[in-house]
Amino acid sequence: MEEVEVVVAHQECATLRVGDVFLKIDADQARTGLEVEAMALAPIPTPGILWRNPPVLALAALPGTALARLGKPSNASPAAWAAAGAAARMLHEAPLPPWPGRSHNEIASELDDQCEWLLTNGVLPTKVVTRSRRIAKAALRPWTPVFIHGDLQVAHVFVHGDKITGVIDWTEASQGDALFDLATLTLGHPERLNDVIAGYGTDVDLDVIHAWWSLRCLRAIPWLIDHGFDPSPEIAVLTSRL
Repeated sequence: MEEVEVVVAHQECATLRVGDVFLKIDADQARTGLEVEAMALAPIPTPGILWRNPPVLALAALPGTALARLGKPSNASPAAWAAAGAAARMLHEAPLPPWPGRSHNEIASELDDQCEWLLTNGVLPTKVVTRSRRIAKAALRPWTPVFIHGDLQVAHVFVHGDKITGVIDWTEASQGDALFDLATLTLGHPERLNDVIAGYGTDVDLDVIHAWWSLRCLRAIPWLIDHGFDPSPEIAVLTSRL
């Protein structure tokens, strides 16, 4: 009998693995519907949809392993990281999905709220929040919307050797800033940024990448704590930049 592995679980959703099948259980079926549509539109490999019986979505496991894990060294080759950059470029050049992403004002308001929460709860020293917030604001400049994954963290990109075998977890896909995806992909792995940019194939504003690193961490830490996850990798990203 196959064992049931709990991949991730919190009050909003859960992902279980049974053999080569992933079962995603989500109370918000609109979010699941968006994920299914995004995978259908994406021009890069995604998990095969086996069946959907709300609130469960069954996906086939991808071959290979995750590109890396946040907070841990990556064993993937420079070519694999470059391939991830090339996949991001392919996605960003695809037609826009029909639904919009978050506006500049929405992101800025959320950033203000999360920074206030971090200070009120004493999660980070004031100097860390203040400096990180100042850096983060550079991300909120005008951008041309592209098709973004929206959560292109290393654990969601699967590779076999030097090739991308697929990208998972498309619930945050939308129209947005291309550099947000590149920053998310290299968060906690700054030494791999040049490989990703080489694969992406165009000039990238490094100051904006750094800004998105700070902004993503400032936004993520309160959510991680509230949902019972360890925020230490994100905290390490912010404190390492002092």
